[in-house]
Amino acid sequence: MNRIYFDNAATTSLDPGVLETMMPYLVEKFGNPSSIYSYGRETKMAIEQSRKSVAKILNAHPAEIFFTSGGTESSNTAITAAVRDLGCTHIITSVIEHHATLHTVENLDAQGLVKISHIKLLSNGHIDLEHLEKLLAATQEKTLVTLLHANNEIGNMLDIHAVGNLCKVFNAIFHCDTVQTVGHFPFDLRNTPVHFITGAAHKFHGPKGVGILYINENIRIKPLLQGGGQERNMRAGTENIYGIVGFAKALELATAAFEEDSTYIGSIKKYMHDILKKNIPGVGFNGDFFGKSLYTLLSVSLPKTEKSEMLLFNMDIHNICASGGSACASGVEQGSHVIRAVNNNPNQVTVRFSFCKNNTRAEVDTVVAGLQEML
Repeated sequence: MNRIYFDNAATTSLDPGVLETMMPYLVEKFGNPSSIYSYGRETKMAIEQSRKSVAKILNAHPAEIFFTSGGTESSNTAITAAVRDLGCTHIITSVIEHHATLHTVENLDAQGLVKISHIKLLSNGHIDLEHLEKLLAATQEKTLVTLLHANNEIGNMLDIHAVGNLCKVFNAIFHCDTVQTVGHFPFDLRNTPVHFITGAAHKFHGPKGVGILYINENIRIKPLLQGGGQERNMRAGTENIYGIVGFAKALELATAAFEEDSTYIGSIKKYMHDILKKNIPGVGFNGDFFGKSLYTLLSVSLPKTEKSEMLLFNMDIHNICASGGSACASGVEQGSHVIRAVNNNPNQVTVRFSFCKNNTRAEVDTVVAGLQEML
């Protein structure tokens, strides 16, 4: 039996076209971009070409794009710098953020550098924008607002413009974790009121271990990593050239196929929702699943029984890959902080299915038939 991979929010397969673009930099073009001879200049040029390509697609300035090791490093850099370099002593966030944000914020709080306010959630898992406005209006300190653009476990999407405009009114710094949306939606950063966004290539068929941090040109921060002068003195360390080239190519391919892929993937999500509803008694769905939500992700709640508690394990035995909560902490079964916040029903078990352009309806049929058998 072939393996069915429904965990694309955790990571995606590498697109063959991306691998092809990366190969020369793994084999013959191996020069250090900091070297002055032609080998080095060649790789330096590849990095700057990639930066221009990414900036053009996101409608940003190339000088605003910095390559990192991924979303976690990008968020850590932005949040830490907002406090250390931009004078933020108050952070407004939510309890359903990714751990890259939550743990960074908690760490700053533990050091006594900031105080934290949490925005209330609406019943469908969305951020309460009225409460955000009240929190901003009530604070005298310089504030950082840090929120996910799309939640990685339930798929809910933030109105990035509404939040950015509120931050503008109250002169707050806005960091938006866009790891689940860069490469999946069009961006126009020149016309988006945001100071920092993040991206990770492996969420849109690029390589793992490479990401971006967008830093709006109107702000100046210091690097998180000290050492060399790479990335225009913003990130020390020899650049991950093949990763950077792969990031740019993956973003280019994803952008070119956006209309077609998003329609197709959305239809797979809808098909799975309908067929689960029809065939699995007591099934439920988390978040605003057909409203403002990722077209790639469906968070499913099933009645808790002896059988369903072993569900992920059984699915694995049946060659079905899906996740229980967030995959960034898989292996530690302590339940998901996101699901606890949006659906704290102890009699339900949550499974996250997330799709890509390579998935099919036939796979959905197989998975649902498997679930019926397992439950």
